[in-house]
Amino acid sequence: MCGIAGLFLKDRALEGDLGALLAGMLAPLSDRGPDSTGFAVYGEGAAGILKLTLRGPRSLDADALLQSLGEAAGGPVAHRRHDTHLVVAIPAEREAVVRQALREFPEVALVGAGRRMELFKEVGRPDDVSRRFGLAGMSGTHAIGHTRMATESAVTTDGAHPFTTGDDQCLVHNGSLSNHNAVRRELIREGLSFQTENDSEVAAGFITAQLRGGRSLEQAMEASLGALDGFYTFVIGTEQGFGVLRDPIACKPAVMAETERWVAFGTEYRALVDLPGIDGARVWEPAPARVYRWELH
Repeated sequence: MCGIAGLFLKDRALEGDLGALLAGMLAPLSDRGPDSTGFAVYGEGAAGILKLTLRGPRSLDADALLQSLGEAAGGPVAHRRHDTHLVVAIPAEREAVVRQALREFPEVALVGAGRRMELFKEVGRPDDVSRRFGLAGMSGTHAIGHTRMATESAVTTDGAHPFTTGDDQCLVHNGSLSNHNAVRRELIREGLSFQTENDSEVAAGFITAQLRGGRSLEQAMEASLGALDGFYTFVIGTEQGFGVLRDPIACKPAVMAETERWVAFGTEYRALVDLPGIDGARVWEPAPARVYRWELH
């Protein structure tokens, strides 16, 4: 039993409020998943620049890390500290060299990468994690978040959602997959690698493999219906938008709402009640085995 929240903004006037709105959506879902919290925010990006979100212990020598990354990147790297996470901006063409430099810091984990995506996750309740990372002050066009109840694995930051297996792409999941080990083996043969044993990371990897194969996000989500067994609700973030998919049985709770200014997803309606204009929103339960998708124009 986990909680998912997703918000896609149609009205650019709301972009400065994105983080605060998402934090308000995650907080009511605390009792669905008090073990860990995570979120991905799609903010400003720049051509030729890749953002890496890194996680390290509080004892990390950030100056030494930044010096090493700067040498690999060919100059000082812009960076922002968010509690245990550090977002650094590097020239995209220097990505391979920078990743090699990161290997000299085994205590540092690469949480996510993308032109626009910044991804944060830690053990703790939504209110606490949101406050620690400063979610309320983040801006952007869309974001997804997750509160986890660890029913099948330990309570760790590595096990927290969202999971990402491709640039500017991530996935949150409520449910359980029964064939994830078999799918993981197949994806490894196709060249993907995984950091955890979590079934949700396999789902993210499956979407990545489909996209790399030339399929659209809609086609990738449709393909998952035949390849992934179990019960699940996925919310998937990409650079251009987000998508929602429930399994053919759709036994996990889900609700969506839409106005002229935004589209939102919540595991329960209480995640949506404080959104601006919710009283006039179209509210519905997403249908089983149907792809829902919104993208920037």
